[in-house]
Parts: sequence; structure tokens; C-alpha cells
Amino acid sequence: MPRTTNKMQTKLLVEGGSMKPGPALSQKLGPLGININNIIQKINEATKDFNGLKVPVELKIDASTKEFDIKVFSPPASELLKKELKIEKASGLQKKTKVANASIEQIISVAKIKLPNMLSKDLKSAVKTIVGTCASLGILVESKSPLEVEREIEEGKYDKEINSEKTETSAEKKAELDKYFAELKEMQEKLLKQEQAAQEAAKEEKTDEKKTEEAPKEEKKETKKK
Repeated sequence: MPRTTNKMQTKLLVEGGSMKPGPALSQKLGPLGININNIIQKINEATKDFNGLKVPVELKIDASTKEFDIKVFSPPASELLKKELKIEKASGLQKKTKVANASIEQIISVAKIKLPNMLSKDLKSAVKTIVGTCASLGILVESKSPLEVEREIEEGKYDKEINSEKTETSAEKKAELDKYFAELKEMQEKLLKQEQAAQEAAKEEKTDEKKTEEAPKEEKKETKKK
């Protein structure tokens, strides 16, 4: 006869450091007689470094012994980038609108967190992957297009920072990146206003054309009445 197993595995997506009891978890674990509050406490301890982020967690439970094991995976790269760069959401128009300007050190910081859960063979490959994610979010890297920075990584331009695992951006460099982005943001807003004004003008012109087309029809109606 095949052996029965009392072990179960479940995957969760929790708020880092602040998971709360819920019906979904109670339905899964309640019948096993497991102390749910104890599990939540352990998960919160294990994910406290990811406060404010959605964190994938794998829970393995032995129903016969009531013992459990928690495995924490790093949040998605996009979430880590948004937290690192203090932005709420990605750009909906990546090619036209940029939402942040990251330093290579900030990219390395995110890559180090993600590396254990990535297929990348080393930190350099992981850094390149994170830069690729920046492209899809509308994030500049070193005041440049992520595609350009990917090429520079291949050429070895950032080998010194990557090999030393540098994650701190100097105040001087941070100021330069912030200044560049502030000027870019001002330009983006100006162009957006121009586009909106052009759209409004086109809309008004279309309305005027419609009124002009309808005017002769109204005149014909009046003539018929007479």
C-alpha cells in the first residue's frame, strides 16, 4: 500500500512584517489543528525586512507533529525598485515619461536581494536583469536609458562597483542624478501640457466644424416652415 503523508505545502503572498489572520489561511490550516497566530508571528518575523512590500512565502507543515517550516522569497524586482527609489507606481508610458533616476549602486542593492531567487549565474548578470526591469518601469539608470546601461555593463564599465558590491551612492552623485531628473521632469510636464492643449484645440475645432455643417440644415428647416 502507498504511504500516506501528513505533510502539506502552501504558498502565500503576504504583507512583509504585517501579515494578519484571514479566512483563507484559517480554512487551510484550521482543520490541521495548527496554531495560526504562531505561524503568523513567525512569518512576520521572517519578512520584517520587507516591510510595506508583498512577499512570497512557502509554508511547509507536518500535520502529525504540528511542526512547520517557512521559506521566504524576495519580493518582485519591480516592488524592490519602487521601494528603493521611493516611487509609488511605474510609468504607464515608459518611452515618454520617466518616473525615477537610479544609480548603479541602487541597482546593485536590489540585485543582491534578488540574486538568491534568480537564475542569474552571478551578481553582474543579476544587475543586468534588474536594469532590464527598469526599462519596463520607466526608470533611468545613471541618467541614461536602461538599454544603454545594459551595454555598458557588458563592456565592463561598472565592474568595479559590482565586484565590490557597492550599494551606497555618494551624496555628490545623488545630487547630480536628482538635478538631472528634476530638469527632465519639468520638461516632461511642459510637453504633457502642450499635448493636452493641442488635444483640446483639436476637440474644439472638431466641434466648430460640426456646428458649421449643421447650420445649413437648420436654415433649410426654417425655410420649409415658412
